[in-house]
Amino acid sequence: MIGSVRPSVAMVVDHPSRVGEVRRRAAIVAERVGLDEADRGRVALVVTEAASNLAKHTPRGEVVIQGWTGPGDRAVVDIHSLDGGPGMADVGRCLADGYSTAGSAGTGLGAISRVADRYAVHSEPGVGTVLWARIDRRSAGARGPSSLELGVVGVAASGEDACGDEWAVRSREDRHFVVVVDGLGHGPHAAEAARGAVAAFRDSAAGEPGEIVAAISGAIHGTRGAAVAIARLDAGSGRVRFAGVGNIVGAIIDRATGRSTSMVSMNGTAGHVVPRIQAFDYDWPAGGVVLMHSDGLDRRWDLARYPGLASRPAALIAGVLYRDHRRERDDATVLAAARGA
Repeated sequence: MIGSVRPSVAMVVDHPSRVGEVRRRAAIVAERVGLDEADRGRVALVVTEAASNLAKHTPRGEVVIQGWTGPGDRAVVDIHSLDGGPGMADVGRCLADGYSTAGSAGTGLGAISRVADRYAVHSEPGVGTVLWARIDRRSAGARGPSSLELGVVGVAASGEDACGDEWAVRSREDRHFVVVVDGLGHGPHAAEAARGAVAAFRDSAAGEPGEIVAAISGAIHGTRGAAVAIARLDAGSGRVRFAGVGNIVGAIIDRATGRSTSMVSMNGTAGHVVPRIQAFDYDWPAGGVVLMHSDGLDRRWDLARYPGLASRPAALIAGVLYRDHRRERDDATVLAAARGA
C-alpha cells in the first residue's frame, strides 16, 4: 500500500542559520523512509540548496519534506521549497549554472535538477516560486504504475508533532483506491482516529468506495471520529467513483483549462454520525487531475488563476495550493493524482 511515513517536516526558512536545521531534519525523514546512504546524501544536497536559495532570495520561505512508501515498497522523499517572494522572470535561465541574482556561484538550482530523480518549478513574478524535487530509491526496478502520477503535501498543525490527517493508495493494475482522512480536531487523538481509518482502508476487501467508507466508520467507532473520502480511479475506463463523509474536498481538474468539477461528499462524521452513504461517478479525462484535500486548506482555490500550472506535475500542483491556501492552525493534506503519467 502506498502511504505516508511520519514524521514529515514543514519548516520556515527566514535566516541562513536555518539551513543546517532543515538538513538535519531531512536526514531523519530520509532514514525513516528507508533510503540508502547515497540517496540520503542526495536528499541532503537538494534540501541544502533549496533552503539556501530561500535564505538568499526571500525574507520568509518554507521547506516541506514528505517521506512516503511507493509501489513495491519503494522509498520516496518529496521536497517542496515554497516562497511568496519576487518570483523568476525566466525559470530556464535560473536553472543554468553560473546564473545568480544574489552574487553567489549560481549552481543551486542547476545542482538540484541534476541530483533529483524528478523536479519541477512554478514561478510567477511578484507572486513567488514553488520548487519540487523527488528522490527515489534508485535500486527499485519499476518506477511505479504508469497509469497514475501522485503528489502529496501533508503536514501537522503549527506547534503539533502528531498529524491528524492521513492518506493512502491501494493499486491493482490500472485501478487505484485513494483515501484521505482528517481526524476531528488535531493532535494525538485526531492522529489516532486517522491511523485507525487508514488501517481499516488497508484491510478492507470491498470494491465499492461507499462500502469502504462504511467499514472505516465502523472500525473507528469509539475514537474522536474523522472526515473520510474514498476515490476509485479507473484509468482504463477514465472514470472516478467518489464517496465521502465530512468535509474532505474532492475535485477533478481539466489540465487544458485548469477548471475543476467538484465531487460530492455527504454530511456526517465517520465513527459517529454517518448518513446513508452515496457514491457518485465522474469522468476522468486523459491527463486529468483528481484533487483531494482536508479542511486544512481553504476550499476557495481556483487553479485557472495559475497560468500553466494545471499541466505541470501533480506534486507541483499540490505544493502551490498548499502554499497559497493552507490554514496554519489545522493539519493540512492535499493529494493530487494524475491519469496517464
